[in-house]
Amino acid sequence: MEYTGERVIPEYMSPKNGILREHIARYLFASKYCFGQILDLGCGVGYGTEILLDSDDENKIDHITGVDIDLDSIQYAKDMYGYLRSTFQVGDAREANFTQNLKTYDHIICYEMIEHLREDIQVIENISKMLKPQGKLFISTPFGQGKGKPCSSPYHVHQYLESEFRELLEPYFRIDMHYQRDETIERPVAGKKYYLMIAVCEHKGF
Repeated sequence: MEYTGERVIPEYMSPKNGILREHIARYLFASKYCFGQILDLGCGVGYGTEILLDSDDENKIDHITGVDIDLDSIQYAKDMYGYLRSTFQVGDAREANFTQNLKTYDHIICYEMIEHLREDIQVIENISKMLKPQGKLFISTPFGQGKGKPCSSPYHVHQYLESEFRELLEPYFRIDMHYQRDETIERPVAGKKYYLMIAVCEHKGF
């Protein structure tokens, strides 16, 4: 698989690469909560599965399903990160019938995907249908100038203001917002500059 810089492929990157280390940190952050059935939506080449399973010392994770729109990435994931407790499949989270081919999950991880899509509302609605009543969603996106404004990445449709990101999620979820800078993920500290938001979400009413 060709490395273009759009997707994180650990085998093609230095272990000291800052972007790689930031992505690994996000999966390690989610791993502290994960158990049962996990969906990694926008899984890319599937490296997150290895991180989650390696961190699962108590065997609390039953299965991880990785889904991505890109066929080459999914084939790479199957070849490199296929485990007994994981499967990978092609899927498009923008489609209204997306949930029909999947089930419900205890935890859903959706890292660095939503900013690539114009159909963000449909995607969040689909996620809400697949997340179990007491499950958690981990969803991240970089800070930006706002929807409809220029963004630094040629691969992004837009980059949200925090208020826009919250507005997207709040119809369905309660939000515990964290910020990330380098490998540090924490609740916001006044005066500290961050580059990325991670929303830890739960269904309203639970």
